[in-house]
Amino acid sequence: MALEFSLAHLTVLGCPPPEMVYVAARAGYDYVSLRNIYMGLPGEPNYALADNPEMLRATKRALADTGMKLYDIELARVYDDMHPTKYLPAMEVAAELGGKAVLSSIWTDKIDYAIEKFGEICDLAKQFDMTVNLEYVPIAGVRDLAGAVNVLKTANRSNAGLMIDMHHFHRALDKPEELSKLPKEWFNFAHLCDAQGEIPADRAEMTRILREERLYVGEGGIPVADIINAMPKQIYSIELPHNARAKEFGYAEHAARCLETAKAYAEKYFVHK
Repeated sequence: MALEFSLAHLTVLGCPPPEMVYVAARAGYDYVSLRNIYMGLPGEPNYALADNPEMLRATKRALADTGMKLYDIELARVYDDMHPTKYLPAMEVAAELGGKAVLSSIWTDKIDYAIEKFGEICDLAKQFDMTVNLEYVPIAGVRDLAGAVNVLKTANRSNAGLMIDMHHFHRALDKPEELSKLPKEWFNFAHLCDAQGEIPADRAEMTRILREERLYVGEGGIPVADIINAMPKQIYSIELPHNARAKEFGYAEHAARCLETAKAYAEKYFVHK
């Protein structure tokens, strides 16, 4: 089976879900990864489909028109004083649209609490036959591979997985060989992108790059192939926000360039074809 690619919403965050589906279809993606859980971050659009019936209908129509498929939704964050049931409406919509996975991350330093809540998110998603995939982020509460592995092993849920983002893996100074030691069933999808090789010492600059200036795969200094080749074959979701390029090229052209460069790199360097 050929490699399959998804368009992550952060790459084209200015596109509402229906428009994003058409953009992904024209560019040649296999899936979309929707950001349909509103997090209330500054400047972030609200694409909570469960609260917007008109946008949900338009998204269904776009998926039907194009034959595109939804792979995952985001972002089911774990943070202090949160209630996992708040994510139920988004999960219900994802299941209705055929989604397979939920992306989660942990933004509290209370690890016992985080493990409990992550487990509850997994339990909620299981009724929809969806996996919950933990992404560690270098500016979050669980910020490296060891921390994520600890959460997954302790939570011990059959539908829990590990989502590796190329930017975050590199910034956490993790080693590809550590990935090959982990259970193969943990790996459902990964985030593809590149970035400058030098790791910013300043947290604000690291945050800016991960949200606004990631690079096309093969363009930066991250050993993407080494990371990918240490894991089993999975879905490759391209999360590659670059505000300047999106403004210069437009979202459709930027999304197409993301896919073209990723496919060319994968054909040259990935073990799994």
